[in-house]
Amino acid sequence: MRRPSGDRAASEGTPSGGQRRPSGQRGNPQRGGNPQRGPYGVLLLAGGLSALGFAPLNLWPLTFLSLALLIHYLLEAKRLRQAVARGWVFGAAHFVVGLNWIATAFTYQDNMPAWLGWAAVLLLSLYLALFPALAGALAWRTARQHRLGFVFVFSAAWMLSEWLRATLLTGFAWNPLAVIYLELPWAAEGARWIGTYGLSGLWVLSAGLFWVGMRLRWRATLALTLVLGAIALALSQPMAPGRAMVLGQAPRAGAIPFRIVQPNIGEDEKHDPEQEDRNAGHYVQLSGRPPSVPRLLLWPEGATLRFLDVEPKARVELAALLGPRDLLITGGPSVTLDLHGDDDVYHNSVFALDRAAAIRWRYDKAHLVPFGEYLPVRQILGRIGLSRLVPGDGDFLPGPGPRTFLLPGFNSHGVPASVGVQICYEIIFSGRVVDEARRPTFLFNPSNDAWFGAWGPPQHLAQAQLRAIEEGIAVLRATPNGISALISPSGRLVAIVPSQRAGVIDGFIPEPLPPTVFSRLGLWSSALFGLLLGTVGILLAARAGGACSVRIRPTERSTAGHAGRKACGANVRPEAHGSETP
Repeated sequence: MRRPSGDRAASEGTPSGGQRRPSGQRGNPQRGGNPQRGPYGVLLLAGGLSALGFAPLNLWPLTFLSLALLIHYLLEAKRLRQAVARGWVFGAAHFVVGLNWIATAFTYQDNMPAWLGWAAVLLLSLYLALFPALAGALAWRTARQHRLGFVFVFSAAWMLSEWLRATLLTGFAWNPLAVIYLELPWAAEGARWIGTYGLSGLWVLSAGLFWVGMRLRWRATLALTLVLGAIALALSQPMAPGRAMVLGQAPRAGAIPFRIVQPNIGEDEKHDPEQEDRNAGHYVQLSGRPPSVPRLLLWPEGATLRFLDVEPKARVELAALLGPRDLLITGGPSVTLDLHGDDDVYHNSVFALDRAAAIRWRYDKAHLVPFGEYLPVRQILGRIGLSRLVPGDGDFLPGPGPRTFLLPGFNSHGVPASVGVQICYEIIFSGRVVDEARRPTFLFNPSNDAWFGAWGPPQHLAQAQLRAIEEGIAVLRATPNGISALISPSGRLVAIVPSQRAGVIDGFIPEPLPPTVFSRLGLWSSALFGLLLGTVGILLAARAGGACSVRIRPTERSTAGHAGRKACGANVRPEAHGSETP
């Protein structure tokens, strides 16, 4: 009696050799039984490790390897929903670790329990993880049949996901991958041409090319990566602080002197009525006596809790600290009183005050922090006991957006000096920090990082450095207890006052660089680079589409499957009949 052929035997549930398996066993582990669980534990670990590349740890090789691992498992996904799930799991762990500092903010609000901070971190991370999931889904759907094409498309999709994350629902642009490049300053200079989102795409592309190389020639790829990594580190000095130009040094002709004040006042001390006089004394002492030359005196966000626009006495007290031609630029609340009995209008503002106690201009923060400076859908959330994290009654309202203000009496290298203001969180939004109609001499970023924990301030500072590189202008930061800094137009930290210390930075405002490509084109420069990456990936995938359009059945010979893979150079696998959960 003749044995059935291999194909027939397979269809009857027996191995092709003709020997039947014992009852209870299955020939294909993906048919019935326990479904394949998928690599979600590995992706959780990789996502968490990837966040360690950000400040303050700056372990960027972990981010590089973790992204390569994510790309591997995305391409191993057999269905779109598996690719989505894998990207989402990776993203959730990535954001939980990177945003752990948010939990600290809840410890300063007596109306809400501290444990709610960690719940907020988790819920926010589960939402933000949708964006890496979207990037993975777009790349898998578009270019999964070609490894190299997938890498290019995924890089472009990641850029798109970061832009969407910074835009939807008021946006949350914190910790783009691009900030990792600050450890490699020569590479961070690329932000001048392709912006933050472009650098993020470049980081994903480099990790993907490494993964492709490891699949093809792992020994050569590993050796080349180690050599290039050693060269990159040898050429790089992370953008750490150098020596500050102080007032005693001879400045370049036309430079504007300034003093940044950091009083080391914590969030719990700032709103304590019993420490009001002590806090004011810190500012007076650190501001010092006016020098013989006019200067800018720069105070942090919320340095005064008094409403300078409606309290003349408060303005007179502050003006007494100034010389005849000095200018105080300080953060504080502002209010527009309503005389008809309706609610007053509050803003988080920055004032420019002169020696005559006159307000020269006022900037109102435009990009407010949800739950920090206002409570979304207050009518509902307020009833269940939630409140905004910043103490006070009512919510802040947003201002009109980036503005450039003249600095009366000050000239920078023969040109009337001007300043753009971005309060705290506003500085993290690439392409949205400068008045497009009038480029300022420098950016002032007063901030209150006192409630950002240990990880928040250095991450915030890193994103301010990227804005300096993109726009080619200096950024000056003043914070209550760190990290205050003078950032050069090349993104380098010229001087800092570290966290939890009182101190000042005396110096001269660096001259702006010529307008960068990014400052001229804005986010279009990032979009064009992303379009280039995506087009290359789609073309590579389309070229391989014909050769890869037919899947190899599990019952066909392995030599045929190998020939199919070799013909298209793509990520072809035998067709699977099982499913992965989720």
